Amino acid sequence: MPGTLDARWDYANAYSGHGVATGGPATRLFAGRYHVRYFLETGEFSDEYDLDIEKHPGGDFYDVTWIAKGQVSAKGVGMEVPNDGGLAVGWRRVSD
Repeated sequence: MPGTLDARWDYANAYSGHGVATGGPATRLFAGRYHVRYFLETGEFSDEYDLDIEKHPGGDFYDVTWIAKGQVSAKGVGMEVPNDGGLAVGWRRVSD
C-alpha cells in the first residue's frame, strides 16, 4: 500500500518481530515521516514511534530517527538493499 513500510526488527538477538510504518509518501521512496508500530514474534504489541527517514545529501544513505512523546529515542543510518527494494538500518538508542 502506498505510504506504508513493512519492517523486520531484532534487538540484541533477544527480541524480534515485525512492524508497520504508515503515513509516508505515496511514492516508492523511503524518505518521509511515518508512524510505526512494532510487534513481537507472538503478535503482541511492543512499541510505537514517529519515524523520520531523510535521504542523506550527496549519497545513497539515509538518516533515520525514532521519536517518542516528542523526544528522540533512537537514531540510525540506513542503506538501500540492491535487488531487494528494502532499506537496511543500523541504529542505537539515544540516552539522556
